[in-house]
Amino acid sequence: MRQEFWFHFPFRVRYSEVDAQAVVFNAHYLTYFDTAITEYFRALGYDYLGEVTRTGIDFHTVKSVVEYKAPIRFDEEIDVCVRVARIGRSSITLALAIFAKGSEDIRATGEIVWVATDQKTHQSVAVTEALRKLIASREKAHA
Repeated sequence: MRQEFWFHFPFRVRYSEVDAQAVVFNAHYLTYFDTAITEYFRALGYDYLGEVTRTGIDFHTVKSVVEYKAPIRFDEEIDVCVRVARIGRSSITLALAIFAKGSEDIRATGEIVWVATDQKTHQSVAVTEALRKLIASREKAHA
């Protein structure tokens, strides 16, 4: 499954991220996802803030899913993998997976759905052709 992702971002679990059960607290998975998504777009060469300023279009998260497969513990090194699974008219669906560093040992999977939104009207707008092409330059296929 790891081979489905061209991009991964490493983390080392900090003490403040674990709960009383000595595993990563569930809400931190979304923080890991969010950080890795930011780095994914940076690796694509997409100037997120620059594009928001230039176009007035930003993405709103409309769906977040996390499936917990196995515990992640304090001081573990993990890789958070990201890929674009689908681009709709106004939406981008991101698939995510967390693995133990450098292995196929999967700890969680997830899905984040973004909708492109005009920041003045708060209405959905089409994902730009430039962003579609940039994503297509790295991803194998899009529905």
